Amino acid sequence: MSNPITPEILRQAKRLGFSDIQLAATLGTTAARVRALRREWGIEPVFKTVDTCAAEFEAFTPYYYSTCETENESRPSDRKKVIILGGGPNRIGQGIEFDYCCVHGVFAVKEEGREAIMVNCNPETVSTDYDIADKLYFEPLTFEDVMRIVELEQPEGVIVSFGGQTPLKLAKDLAASGVPILGTPYEGIDLAEDRERFSALLTELGIRYPAAGNARTADEAARIAGGIGYPVLLRPSYVLGGRGMQIVYSEKTLRDFVGQALEISGEHPVLIDKFLEDAMEFDVDAVCDGTEVMIGGVLQHVEEAGIHSGDSTCVMPPTLQKESLIEELKETTRRLALALGTVGLINVQYALQNDIIYVLEANPRASRTVPFISKATGVPLAKIATKVMLGRTLRELGVSEPRISGYVAVKKAVFPFIKLVGSRQFLGPEMKSTGEVMGIADTYGEAMAKSQLGSGAKLPTAGTVFLSVSQRDKRQKTLGMAQSLIDAGFTIIATRGTSTYLYENGVETRSVLKVSEGRPDIVDEIKNGHVQLIINTPAGEVSRDDETPIGIEALAHNIPYITNISAGIALLEGIKQAQHDSGGVRSIQEYVGGRKETV
Repeated sequence: MSNPITPEILRQAKRLGFSDIQLAATLGTTAARVRALRREWGIEPVFKTVDTCAAEFEAFTPYYYSTCETENESRPSDRKKVIILGGGPNRIGQGIEFDYCCVHGVFAVKEEGREAIMVNCNPETVSTDYDIADKLYFEPLTFEDVMRIVELEQPEGVIVSFGGQTPLKLAKDLAASGVPILGTPYEGIDLAEDRERFSALLTELGIRYPAAGNARTADEAARIAGGIGYPVLLRPSYVLGGRGMQIVYSEKTLRDFVGQALEISGEHPVLIDKFLEDAMEFDVDAVCDGTEVMIGGVLQHVEEAGIHSGDSTCVMPPTLQKESLIEELKETTRRLALALGTVGLINVQYALQNDIIYVLEANPRASRTVPFISKATGVPLAKIATKVMLGRTLRELGVSEPRISGYVAVKKAVFPFIKLVGSRQFLGPEMKSTGEVMGIADTYGEAMAKSQLGSGAKLPTAGTVFLSVSQRDKRQKTLGMAQSLIDAGFTIIATRGTSTYLYENGVETRSVLKVSEGRPDIVDEIKNGHVQLIINTPAGEVSRDDETPIGIEALAHNIPYITNISAGIALLEGIKQAQHDSGGVRSIQEYVGGRKETV
């Protein structure tokens, strides 16, 4: 320790709120050494009560917070107990979907006869409501704070897999300190996160995956990307919401972004994967008890590969006609879940290119799609997973694999662009949405229309569509969509290149100037109320100078702004439905057939 410290100074620092990590950095030592000193000198935080009833009447489920004082007001019971770690502050990438899993986990713990203890520090979540858990510690999700609660409560175990990446990062230190991790052990978590080990596992299992490598320096990243071939997906390790992820098309762009990715990764390497263009993505959620695997659901992304699953529109059941490919997705998920030693929830993400399935990543934890699948099927995946973590088997619980029949559910993301004027609206691997809605109906078109309305988007049924597509999007799919728009009664205006391409292929359009080409331009058309729908697709590193002014005007006039062809085709299905009727309204229970699970 480069700087000396006395018990009095250390106690005062802790009373002022300094963490062990902060003190370690100041003193030139480690957090473990500071912690050891505290324990040696008897400097331990205690827990005080927040009276949730303001002394009006007796509070049976009080909150506790820590402070460096002397009297401890938290009295541990002699019951078996389980601690569930929440997701911490809400932010883009760490949304309320994880809190849903935490709450259902609490319910399941109670049903299994244990005391449910919640640790979270976000007053806006349901998990921190006074009537959810048996006991709530309103504390930060750090090793120091969680460890103190564990030492006091002596739980049967801790669940780290429901709160997203924040509590998952604590698994290593908690396990090393002898804390029982309920569910998938840390070894399985790290195996899925460590790209080199995970790639080796996939090779051993004979499962395809995109060419990939790990880098710890910019030069190493450039060498790996050059060997794999551009475009590549650059992503930090141990992140949620795609933080710091970028699709890069050249070494120059790679070097521009790799520094940020290395900083986010910290002690872990940056992952570099071959980016599969023109591919379709899928999410599969499942519950594994270590022996058997129950597939919760298969979600097909509407947008093409490269858009974060939290931002992508998803449909269930998949519209993919080849049932053999769906079965392959399920079987691969089963094999991976067992190989990773999963106990509880697992999410696997796939890309389908030319009828070949590739594994993109596997996460042996709750995913943001669990609430959607649970509501769409009527099967509470998080509750089932919790009971499995506590030692029950799927067979013992008597649950059957959920199936959707006779209806379609669509997940649609909600974005904050209207609050963030000037922000880039093009979607990519880094998550931008702040919520989601579900549209459920008898047909895909009606479900899509409902999801659009639920997200606050105005669904046009007539008028003019502005179409500007990249060179790579000038293909048969675009032609079919453009002709379908005309058949539905819309007029198309397009930038010069797109207009020429459509005209040469027999699709009637009117050309409009880009912002950089003079007046009147596309922004003037929008301002004058001449545009009801915008489909504008990005193109690698091609200049996007028109993006911001078009996006600002689209927001100002509440005009749907679509940034890829697949989403445009899906939206067209909803428009066709809306042109005929608005669809009926039924409760979700009616759609799922009143299915009631006993778990």
